[in-house]
Amino acid sequence: MEKTLIIIKPDAVEKKLIGKILATLESSNFEVIQMEMMALSNEMLHEHYSHLAEKPFFPEIVEFMQSSPVVVATLQGRGAVSVVRDIVGVTDPNEAREGTLRQQYGTDVMKNVIHASDSVENATLEIERFFG
Repeated sequence: MEKTLIIIKPDAVEKKLIGKILATLESSNFEVIQMEMMALSNEMLHEHYSHLAEKPFFPEIVEFMQSSPVVVATLQGRGAVSVVRDIVGVTDPNEAREGTLRQQYGTDVMKNVIHASDSVENATLEIERFFG
């Protein structure tokens, strides 16, 4: 069984969408095998978003991701990475396919309710980063 990592972002936590998001993923045959609500440190965010660290909008990402606790979870199931990303939708909620989590609950490219690993390799790294 493949594993992937999700982060339910501050906008979803503040809108009380944790249960709806997890229910959607669980009803798609994914099992939550690890989960924790946590506040993200600067160090963790710099590591997780290292590919964006030099971008002018990076401080906004850090501020947003630290605006409330997030829920980090490892999901397991068949084709977890690609299927979960399909359920989540593209980064911009305005361009996301009808019925995806981001289309339903997101508001913009930053406040898009959820992060999902984009490859099996990154899922492995991200799960290690957040759960050790």
